[in-house]
Amino acid sequence: MAIRVLVIDDSSMMRQMLATLLGEDPGIEVVGAARDPYQARDMIKQLSPDVLTLDIEMPRMDGLEFLEKLMRLRPMPVVMVSSLTAKGAEATLQALELGAVDFVTKPALGLAGGIVKLADEIRRKVRLAAGNRVRLRVSPKRPVHPGLRRGEVSTEKIVAIGASTGGVQVIREIIEAMPASAAAILVTQHMPAEFTDRFARRMDRDVAMKVVEARDGDRVLPGHVHIAPGGRHLELARSGANYVCHVHDGEPVSGHRPSVDVLFRSVALTAGGNSIGVILTGMGSDGAKGLLAMREAGAATIGQNEASCTVYGMPRVANEIGAVAEEMPVERIADRILALTGGGLQAVRV
Repeated sequence: MAIRVLVIDDSSMMRQMLATLLGEDPGIEVVGAARDPYQARDMIKQLSPDVLTLDIEMPRMDGLEFLEKLMRLRPMPVVMVSSLTAKGAEATLQALELGAVDFVTKPALGLAGGIVKLADEIRRKVRLAAGNRVRLRVSPKRPVHPGLRRGEVSTEKIVAIGASTGGVQVIREIIEAMPASAAAILVTQHMPAEFTDRFARRMDRDVAMKVVEARDGDRVLPGHVHIAPGGRHLELARSGANYVCHVHDGEPVSGHRPSVDVLFRSVALTAGGNSIGVILTGMGSDGAKGLLAMREAGAATIGQNEASCTVYGMPRVANEIGAVAEEMPVERIADRILALTGGGLQAVRV
């Protein structure tokens, strides 16, 4: 059965181009095109599409406001199609946090020709979105203890987290649930260079831990989260007695840079049994072999379960090769990390 797609964009030219390009795939049927969220709302009720493509800047109601309402009232797979200006990058990141599956960047110049060049990517992401589970983003169930402050230390362990498609939402969910004294966390999320610093800064405003885009030589300390920069690998290394970030431009590994495998293998070598590896939602197999190396080095390893994944790809492969010691829904992962690191509120002296 063909994937039923509704295109939402205020530009009539863009609606026509997207409908044409998507319709060239025999497995995709464009059931309608809406000029704004109000028209889209009515068409969703009438047509029951499987996937939406959604612009951000539209009259009467912007795409983010519409997406927030959609995910609250009728969650469904959404692929954002928007311009990658500085403002657009921030908005696209917010859309991913709200639950959009993926995004495609409109070309800045030569729109018609540029969109044609992106045809394969657009169709691929729509097909991927159609098979995804869309989940509501939940608020952290554990309020941050009022006595906890940045800089307090409760553990010396290292937590390494890897994710791809759908990861922006669940990484934020996990970090939001962490107290300021939590163990140091290193994160590799497949994400372009334009997004990782914004991703770090957006989380840093809202969570108890200090969140930064990783820089080469940064000390890795409890209470801090280091996000791998887009286009660069992040590894855990030692400098004397200290853990530090090693950020570099090595060749892609498992098809990615940054690569989750690179992060996990470095943590296996450097921290061994003093670490926890967490593999989250994402397409492909990046991170599976690295997580196995962590488990073989004595680390605790956690995989997100299928029911809570947007894409049960990376965790599935990791589970199949024996890399995952415990599999669980994302809602339980923060508590499990705290239990494994001794970083729960009951363990903190204030």
